[in-house]
Amino acid sequence: MSALRIKKGSTAHSAYNLRANYGELDEPHTLALLVDNEAGVLARVIGLFSGRGYNIESLTVAEVDHTGHLSRITIVTRGTPQVIEQIKAQLGRIVPVHEVHDLTVEGQVVERELALIKVGGTGEKRVEALRLADIFRAHVVDSTLDSFVFQLTGTSDKIDAFADLMRPLGLIEMARTGVAALSRG
Repeated sequence: MSALRIKKGSTAHSAYNLRANYGELDEPHTLALLVDNEAGVLARVIGLFSGRGYNIESLTVAEVDHTGHLSRITIVTRGTPQVIEQIKAQLGRIVPVHEVHDLTVEGQVVERELALIKVGGTGEKRVEALRLADIFRAHVVDSTLDSFVFQLTGTSDKIDAFADLMRPLGLIEMARTGVAALSRG
């Protein structure tokens, strides 16, 4: 008996489905939490992520209801659908957490981030940095003879693209706020 020379997973009729399982993609998700604005809540939420080995790509926190003492935590994390469901379930069990929303699956989302970017340079590099800032609609918020500080608001991809273009021109320093997100409509 000779071995069959069939390409593994080549057809849907194969007894062994060896094709990549695309339902298990590691993808970013934006989670929005409404929590009590009290000491230790953020530490408990972050502890849940670190204790289970989940990474946080972006984190923003601010009080959104002064009278009700409620804060909104926006977290961008990565994981398979099963991991994201597990994260949401575990976050929902934390006592000071009132609501957990996965904005990525709930529909269209408006996401923005603010960055302050310091770029140094003189001569042609200075002129090129100003020209690119104009294209990206970045505002000059500080200027010296040797550097600029630009303020840029937009998606994370837009900020990454601007920073990549500024690196060869003399990117000195960058500060980012993290993603703020709301459902559309």
